[in-house]
Amino acid sequence: MTSYEERKQLIYKLDGRPPFLVAFPLGLQHVLAMFTSNLAPCFIVAGVVGLAGADRILMVQCAMFVSGLTTFFQLYPVSLFGKKSKLPRIGAELPIVMGTSFAFVPTAITVAKAFGLPGVLGGALLGSLVEFFMGFFIVPLKRFFPPLVIGAVLISIGVNLLGAGANYFLGGVGAPDYGSAQNIVLGFIVFVTILFCQRFAKGTLQVSSLLVGIIVGYIAAFFMGRLDFGMLRDAAWFSVPMPMRFKYEFHAGAVLSFAALYVVSGLETIGNTSGITVAAFDREATTKEMSGAIMADSLGSMLASLFNTLPNTAFGQNAGLVAMTKVVNKFCIATGAASLMIAGFVPKIGAIFSMMPNSVLGGAVISVFAMIMINGIKLIAKSGFSHRNIVVLSVIFAMGLGLASLPPNVYEHMPRLFQYLFEDSVAAVCIVGIILNVVFPAEVTEAPAVIEVD
Repeated sequence: MTSYEERKQLIYKLDGRPPFLVAFPLGLQHVLAMFTSNLAPCFIVAGVVGLAGADRILMVQCAMFVSGLTTFFQLYPVSLFGKKSKLPRIGAELPIVMGTSFAFVPTAITVAKAFGLPGVLGGALLGSLVEFFMGFFIVPLKRFFPPLVIGAVLISIGVNLLGAGANYFLGGVGAPDYGSAQNIVLGFIVFVTILFCQRFAKGTLQVSSLLVGIIVGYIAAFFMGRLDFGMLRDAAWFSVPMPMRFKYEFHAGAVLSFAALYVVSGLETIGNTSGITVAAFDREATTKEMSGAIMADSLGSMLASLFNTLPNTAFGQNAGLVAMTKVVNKFCIATGAASLMIAGFVPKIGAIFSMMPNSVLGGAVISVFAMIMINGIKLIAKSGFSHRNIVVLSVIFAMGLGLASLPPNVYEHMPRLFQYLFEDSVAAVCIVGIILNVVFPAEVTEAPAVIEVD
């Protein structure tokens, strides 16, 4: 019989079942590392569309449930065409943790202001088909999306999100106490706590710095009288996260914008998949693993739209956690995924996070948004500043950020396709970048690098 100590060593192997008391804390560590980042996009979009009370809690419930479910697909793939088929399966069979992506937040805000939450859910649902097809044709498609293009998109996402983060830091646009001293103090308490953990903490405490900052923010908000416990009292202990609670609308502009972002999400997943295999197994990810990861990414985003929440993607901080700890066992990660799914059935957990003051959220996410922009700069720096790259970047930012930042009525007499392109600056940067990469081909094909957009 295998000894207990030998079973404990299974945490460093992909397969096998280590003792539950060993596996569960390691799985929970992944949940702590991504919990806040998983829910924060929901709070931002819910604020834009005016969701409150039970509807807001439901969106949070569904985000937890879908993230856990999609993580299971990544751990234990499903072969739609049989195990012996050469066609892609759904899932990479790697320790990939899925969560709600920040990359879609600027686009979701733009779409929400134009078409409301139904437009967001409809656009995200149809747009996810682009990523599904990427899974089938990943090898020939990769060359169209070099780090230069993805870096420009990440900078655009970061620039767009920083404004939203700053507004939440001050209490949220439209709040009666927007910009008050209390909001600024509360935001800085959270912000400084996160910096302190990043500078002096190690291990799980450092990886979970966002969660630590928010907990400290909650404590400070309690003593400042900023917490409303009514939502927590009214929330049930158990509720099934029901799908299709809200309406769906399908607008061509919204679908096109989300489709462009799904390309970025798919490449992010490729990068994080390769990051895990290189760090944990000392090898590049196989085509089967990459295509399976993207297929699960697409399925997770479809499920997220059907379950009233925002698209999923592979989480970079969890890939970093795997690289740091070398714990790759699927059963360990599965215990964390199961914890997420169970939390999705407990509305009181959603209510605890839904009562978060805006300034606490702003203090937590503003550094994340800046990090997204920095990751974009790193990718561009990796590509180098050749004459070709400078020309491509100049046009990308001139058209994608410059022209797309103008008021929408500027383009009302233009062809509708032109309007679709420039309604959302992030999508515009992505589409213009892809076109320019074809018009100005690089001499050496660049491979996607590990990127973090969550």
